[in-house]
Amino acid sequence: MDKVFFEIHSDLPREGPGSEACTARALAMIPHLPEAPEILDVGCGPGAQTLVLAKQTGGHVTAVDTHQPYLDELTRRAEDAGLAHRITPQIASMDALDFDAERFDLIWSEGAIYIMGFREGLTAWRRFLKPGGALAVTHVAWLAETQPDEIRHFWQEAYPAIKHAEENIDILQEAGYRYLGHFALPAAAWWDDYYTPIEERLAALRRKYRDDAKATAILDDEQREIDLYRKYADIYGYVFYIMTRDEGEN
Repeated sequence: MDKVFFEIHSDLPREGPGSEACTARALAMIPHLPEAPEILDVGCGPGAQTLVLAKQTGGHVTAVDTHQPYLDELTRRAEDAGLAHRITPQIASMDALDFDAERFDLIWSEGAIYIMGFREGLTAWRRFLKPGGALAVTHVAWLAETQPDEIRHFWQEAYPAIKHAEENIDILQEAGYRYLGHFALPAAAWWDDYYTPIEERLAALRRKYRDDAKATAILDDEQREIDLYRKYADIYGYVFYIMTRDEGEN
């Protein structure tokens, strides 16, 4: 059923919640970047944020993902934007990166660190940052102190490691970073380029797979996720965390 999943998720503007404005806002929270910084974008997907990073920093972005069609789409987008000379797409798994230590001025990851886990990703990627280098990630978090049973049970199954934003700030400090700031992504960052295009595609795929029970079940799961966010957007969301490598840590 991977085929059905990729039919849902291929050729979307984004492969997770986000927006150019949110990427730019997080980037503006980093106080000092060198001219033409070396940047690593982990789990880049089709690269909407990659283009913003390359354009706004004037640096070079190494963009890694495990799904070649996403990298092919990033290559096309970079060429269309005149940024291909500053973006290097590369097949690589985030938990097996093979870069020199202290190579990057900035590491970026939107909507992907959950694959490794928040603490695990931050700990593993820290060695690739130059001392004082910056790191920014988005990660799901509880936004409300208490949660209705329906959405709490959903996340206990989908991602039991979900925590409150303040707990994640403690984790990033324990992992050897200095906290710079955080903010929750607005609802538009979920809908405009992600959930709305998916809902439109689900309607078409339901017609295509109307006689396929297994495919229909996958479509139902996707719709349930969207419906839960529609109902509980004030309870959970994606949070941008911005930090720098703490030079006092080894």
